[in-house]
Amino acid sequence: MAGRTLLRHLLAWSLGALALVWASFVVVGFTTGLHEADELTDGHLASVAALQAALGDSRFDPARRPDPGRDVDASLKSHDYQQSLSVVVWDGQGRLLTSTGDAPLPPFDAATGFADLQLGQPAARWRSFSRWDGPERQRKITVMLSVQERDDLAWDIAEQVASPGLWLMPAIAVVLGLATRRGLKPLHDLSRDVLALDVHRPQPLPDRHPHEEFKGMVAAINTLVGRQHAALQRERQLASELAHELRTPLASLALHARTLQGPMAEADRRASLQRLEDDAMRAGEVVQQLLSLARASRTEMDEAAQPCDLAALAREVVADYAQRAHDSGHELALVEEPAGQAFMLAGHPLLLALALRNLIDNALGHTPAGTLVEVQLQAGERWLQVCDSGGPAGARTASTGPAASSVYTAGLGLGHRVVDKVATIHDARFEQRPPPPGFASCYRLSFGPGGTPAAI
Repeated sequence: MAGRTLLRHLLAWSLGALALVWASFVVVGFTTGLHEADELTDGHLASVAALQAALGDSRFDPARRPDPGRDVDASLKSHDYQQSLSVVVWDGQGRLLTSTGDAPLPPFDAATGFADLQLGQPAARWRSFSRWDGPERQRKITVMLSVQERDDLAWDIAEQVASPGLWLMPAIAVVLGLATRRGLKPLHDLSRDVLALDVHRPQPLPDRHPHEEFKGMVAAINTLVGRQHAALQRERQLASELAHELRTPLASLALHARTLQGPMAEADRRASLQRLEDDAMRAGEVVQQLLSLARASRTEMDEAAQPCDLAALAREVVADYAQRAHDSGHELALVEEPAGQAFMLAGHPLLLALALRNLIDNALGHTPAGTLVEVQLQAGERWLQVCDSGGPAGARTASTGPAASSVYTAGLGLGHRVVDKVATIHDARFEQRPPPPGFASCYRLSFGPGGTPAAI
């Protein structure tokens, strides 16, 4: 496969089609030449017979068989179309009046027209044409030509007709190859430009490909380069965020580990151990979010989109978190509008569940006990959102200021990265929305009419 090129592919098909047409023309030309040579000789025979019939009452010497080549210029005797015709003339009673040429004398009969005769010893084939001189039938004329001589002429004519194709095919193949190679030059130029692209720089393909066929390809490649650059930028930013998120708990872990090695009061030791546990949990959360991002990318590549009911998926996820919400002192609820209606879309159920779990995890993990966390679905408008009250259920506030949501938004960059990536895969939009009355924070996934995953 490595040796196959578009040039060879085009040449193979072009020359194959040309060879088929060329062979057809050669065969047709050859058979036409043979047929025309037969008609030419038959017409010649009939013409000579008509000429003899027009001689009228001329007297012939039956004993004399003149040499047809005598008194003929030597250069004319070597002419390709000079044929040795034999003429035999009988009277009405079958008496031989005269004969000329090399053909043996055929038997006399009353038949006329074209015929193939076997004459001589050994027998040889002769093509003949016979006719009477008129209605009175005073003389019968038979003109004969050797079939071998006629076939030689036929083959010569056929070769002359077909021979141009023998040199025309190689000549056309060479010219067609050069023309195809030159015609593919814009494609080679585009290939070189694509090879010269640097994915680390947002530099699109140069706009020097005027052909209409390449415009869509150039636009697609530039779009892909832009997406790749944007993805690289996001990965760099994510790596920076990861380094920042991991640096603090790891540094704190090292600091408190060294502190625990020295003498300290029991209360300070317990505080340091608690801080070690908290820092370890924070580092574990960062690593878990990183694994979630990797899982989202792998699932995007490995699984094909399939129809799924987002409402049923949300019920399953909320049911899974019911015990955790109870243990942490949170209230967890699911609100569907319209109630019980399916929310169908084409996507990856595993990724959608992963996104919803991240939103619920963030809400449960970064709000105090007593907070209401509510998963809301709107099948008609095709969105899903997770809202929290930001405090105890008995003291809900509609405030959207920094004080109300600061505890929720702290340290949520990685979790939201996961949700944003899943949204991008499903051609959806992830954003923070103004919370409904009674809630402090709200994050929404909005799906398009078709809910078709994007090709990224």
